[in-house]
Amino acid sequence: MKFSDGYWLTKTGLRVQGAAGVDDVETTERSVRVYAPVRPIRHRGDTLDSALLTVSLDSPAEGVIGVTIERHAGGVDRGPAFAVAAGAPEVAVVRDEASVSLTSGGLTAQVALGDGWQLDFTGADERLLTRSGWRSVAHVTADSGETWVREQLSIEPGTLVYGLGERFGAFVKNGQSVDIWNEDGGTASEQAYKNVPFYLTNRGYGVFVDHPEKVSFEVGSEVASRTQFSVEGERLRYFVIYGPTPKQVIERYTALTGRPARVPAWSWGLWLSTSFTTEYDEATVTSFIDGMAERDLPLSVFHFDCFWMRGFHWSDFIWDPATFPDPEGMLRRLHDKGLKVCVWINPYIAQRSVLFEEGRKLGYLVTRADGSVWQWDRWQAGMALVDFTNPDAKEWFAGKLRGLLGQGVDAFKTDFGERIPTDVVWHDGSDPQKMHNFYTQLYNETVFDLLESERGVGDAVVFARSATAGGQKLPVHWGGDCESTYLAMAESLRGGLGLVSSGFGYWSHDIGGFEGTPDPDLFKRWIAFGLLSSHSRLHGSKSYRVPWSVDDESSDVLRTFTKLKMRLMPYLAQLGEENHATGTPVMRPMFMEFPEDPTTHTLDRQYMLGPDLLVAPVLQAGGEVTFYLPAGTWTHAQTGEALAGGRWHTKSFGYQEAAVYVRPGAAIPVGAVDDRPDYDWASDVTLRVYEPAELRAHEVVLPDGRGGAAARIAVSVDGASGEASAAVIVGAVGALRVETGGALV
Repeated sequence: MKFSDGYWLTKTGLRVQGAAGVDDVETTERSVRVYAPVRPIRHRGDTLDSALLTVSLDSPAEGVIGVTIERHAGGVDRGPAFAVAAGAPEVAVVRDEASVSLTSGGLTAQVALGDGWQLDFTGADERLLTRSGWRSVAHVTADSGETWVREQLSIEPGTLVYGLGERFGAFVKNGQSVDIWNEDGGTASEQAYKNVPFYLTNRGYGVFVDHPEKVSFEVGSEVASRTQFSVEGERLRYFVIYGPTPKQVIERYTALTGRPARVPAWSWGLWLSTSFTTEYDEATVTSFIDGMAERDLPLSVFHFDCFWMRGFHWSDFIWDPATFPDPEGMLRRLHDKGLKVCVWINPYIAQRSVLFEEGRKLGYLVTRADGSVWQWDRWQAGMALVDFTNPDAKEWFAGKLRGLLGQGVDAFKTDFGERIPTDVVWHDGSDPQKMHNFYTQLYNETVFDLLESERGVGDAVVFARSATAGGQKLPVHWGGDCESTYLAMAESLRGGLGLVSSGFGYWSHDIGGFEGTPDPDLFKRWIAFGLLSSHSRLHGSKSYRVPWSVDDESSDVLRTFTKLKMRLMPYLAQLGEENHATGTPVMRPMFMEFPEDPTTHTLDRQYMLGPDLLVAPVLQAGGEVTFYLPAGTWTHAQTGEALAGGRWHTKSFGYQEAAVYVRPGAAIPVGAVDDRPDYDWASDVTLRVYEPAELRAHEVVLPDGRGGAAARIAVSVDGASGEASAAVIVGAVGALRVETGGALV
């Protein structure tokens, strides 16, 4: 929210009281508390009839400093709250005549004492990261009685800001105003399904605002030299998270808010959907699946979208008897074909659903202040909302899904969860403003926890649309409803880059776009992008997404890139383990992998798939793509062609090719199986080493799919010949070959 009217004035109807200096300081061995009046205290009379802001510093983890700003501390916090880990790292509190500071790891927060307000955050090299300066810390009061707490942190020259969730506008957030408020707005506006009050910078730090309610960010858009954030009320808490590299910031942030779970190996394969409003029954589904097999198109998951249930009955979790009279038999037959099954769900209960009256009588639906069930007709007629703050309602909802698991369902697409009303009463008394964004966390947790309890840890996966901070613990997420255009493909990529810059490890999107029917050119380009993403799904709204329904060549393109991804599973599985252990995402913006190269800091039309594969999707008709390669000699993954780095390139690609390049010094394990993702990754491995003289990793791990290592392979390079060699040092590999350069597969 913007409070000022230019540099000099405050907006009409608002009173801004900023910290004017430091009156007193209290310290312990682990914390600092600063009392900051909002006007200079020249004599005793100045202590009367004025606010006093309390600013407290603490550290919940090494390299992380928490800041709490309060005016009135007597309010009641009704929750909910993000689950934030709190440890007791070693800290140093130092006070002298000029300042007081708290240091945790390589991060120091230092408050200048006396008149004026200055809170500096510096890194291990004593370089200033960011500063809360004059009038940055402030309390704001409106004539209407509303209040806010505001902070402003400096944007030092050259600093770029990323993240704040999955946002579809410009990837670099400088100059933007962003409200953290979940909306069902598609991918073509400033609204977002996944709002996360965390931003990452290219200057060695990130900031997490620990509030589930609306947080308003002004990233150089109110004060050009500052990132401002504010929340309604009397208290604001945020964390400055030190790196100094972007990946280290993400590692510390996900240690605070939760690391992603492991995803099952089968989920990396191709998902095929019925699509949304298309007509389908078991015969249609079977024709799709058999058609994929006949064309040698590897398929891992079949997804049933909304109309597996009857219209007007969503959600009752009952198969439409007119189109699926034998669901158990059908699911068994799909399993016999080697497929996993996903079904669409949402947390809304239509009035015609048999669950509506049951939920109403049991008190499991969200109510208004007068006790009536909250309802409206958007999406489903008379729909109500499951109250996940009620433990019994959570178990009731999970119980309905448990029945589907018993029938043979393997995963759930947890759609919706964004349009959550604020004029309601929650079972546990939660603040409706805070529950608006937080609802999705309770919804997805309910489903994910059920899958883990029924299918086992490591074999649970959802396909979720909405999220907030902490949602990364519950993979996977997809980008939502985009148009079938190149412009929407580009905006989807920007959204994905924003999400993984916000601590999320996995991200997917609808191949071909959701709204509309893609033309053959767009569809084939989107196939390459989709199969070079962490998770890959063919899905649409009004048209089928089997490739032969688009054109004959689409099947060939899908075969090429699906088989490429399956062969890359030993590499991708490593990335999954890294994400689970450190929070480093599978898909990465370029600056995250190359922070030392300033050219990468603004790139939003290409990305890294793990540390070693650069992908630049074709985003225009004709197949031409312009991309940047960092320093070194890069190799085209499909042809073996070498290109010099440290410069831009413009090239054209046929449909069977993509702009996917291997980083110099990479050692990439490639499997021998190309028809499924869930195979023994250590059974037959080719280790491809590129530019051996620049070898960066001297050990390659082949995961076993259960959280352990099937094998560890030591890689070395002969200094005289420049040839690479490898030896298994732990575990066993059925067959191991080492090859240098050339096509990846």
